[in-house]
Amino acid sequence: MIPSASPARSLRTGLYVLVVLTVGAYLPSPLLPGYQHDFDFSDLAMTLIYATFALVSAPALLLLGPATDVVGPRSVLRAGLVAAAIASVCFALASGPMWLVAGRAAQGIALGAATGAAGVLISENGRGTLLVSTAFAAGTAAGPIVGGVLAQHAPAPFVLPFVLHLALLAYGWSRVSELAAPAPSGRRWRPVRPRIPAGMRSVFAASAATGFLAWTAVGLFLALIPALLDRAGHTDLAVSGCVLGSVLIVSVLTQPLVTRLGARRAQLHGLGALFTSLVLLALTGGGSATFALVAAVTAGAGHGLAYGGAAAAVEATAPAGQRGAITGALYLAFYLGAGCPAIAVGLITLGNPLETAMSWVSAVAAGLVLLAAVFVNSLARASTSRQHRRNASGHPRSHFTSAERGGGRRPGPRTRRERASGAARPVLRRRPPRTGTGGRPGAGGAAPVQRRHRPGGAPADGARRGDVAG
Repeated sequence: MIPSASPARSLRTGLYVLVVLTVGAYLPSPLLPGYQHDFDFSDLAMTLIYATFALVSAPALLLLGPATDVVGPRSVLRAGLVAAAIASVCFALASGPMWLVAGRAAQGIALGAATGAAGVLISENGRGTLLVSTAFAAGTAAGPIVGGVLAQHAPAPFVLPFVLHLALLAYGWSRVSELAAPAPSGRRWRPVRPRIPAGMRSVFAASAATGFLAWTAVGLFLALIPALLDRAGHTDLAVSGCVLGSVLIVSVLTQPLVTRLGARRAQLHGLGALFTSLVLLALTGGGSATFALVAAVTAGAGHGLAYGGAAAAVEATAPAGQRGAITGALYLAFYLGAGCPAIAVGLITLGNPLETAMSWVSAVAAGLVLLAAVFVNSLARASTSRQHRRNASGHPRSHFTSAERGGGRRPGPRTRRERASGAARPVLRRRPPRTGTGGRPGAGGAAPVQRRHRPGGAPADGARRGDVAG
């Protein structure tokens, strides 16, 4: 259980851990060209090293995410911090590509395990989705900037960034240790397969496709832009890191616009910006620093709107009891989007230059963005049409019912159901019945006086006048 006396501190702890783990996951991005020169591995190996994080974090999210409900956020976050520390040690001591693969795998386990636990702490604020997505983007922005600046202007460029990260993890451990331990739940931890309710599958499919493509653009930048700039003669790692960081800085700045635009409009605007960015990458191959920066800023704006809009759409439609599992499935699409396209580029480099592979994959991704935009737009139109039909069916009729008119039946012949139920009888202008003193035994009180008319027109009581009160 989270201590009720310090919800704000628990919120800050969840945000801190999520940002620090994400920073560590993207610290190596500007350093990959240097590792490639030192260890002499291929472009395919470089893309596989980068994508290992995404390919491991996706199943880790599904396998370890439900553990939060059993052992509590504190234990899961501790495990994530330990895995992140192992990853930083692997990078600091790396002497070959396998060290890098092991480090990326540990980073994937750390972030995959901690995402759900940190989300539990953050969701107490009531703006869980927006804060989680902002924390992810902020950490992803800070990682390459810090790694590139330290690698360019500080000693021990392949050691110092990870030593500093270990210090941040140690402080995170102290904060997490202050969380209260949960009471024994008696439940057993077991992996769960995400199940999407039938009523929101179209919304989930559109959001997953949008988020996948948003992270595809970001993943192409983070995995390959440093190497492409290095081969084009731009060897300043600080510049490479800032180009990468600008993608997510702009993303963080644009995500608050999601609440103003709405989830669907934000996704459509974001997909438009992503399309522009991917076309620039397809035309230039990522080798020009100027075009890369323009494409990065455009991709960042598209990423913030598309990614934030996708998460907001799912949060708005997911049932409360299944929101955690559905959000986990959505982040599975995000992680795969960040890693799979980079692997596709690496496979193409087996027979083509890296610039050509980047152009081809960017062009294919741009085409998929157009298809996703058509899908999201058609879904929005269908939702609007259904809303109009509901409004039309709920609009008051042009005539009144008998109760609304104060009696009488509606114009036209009566239906069989009306004749059977007597629904058209006057109900508002009926005179209240007078009651007698007696009444039939067992009738529950005095019987109402029923008046009849004799053929002569004078009213007569059905009982003797002596029996009527009044």
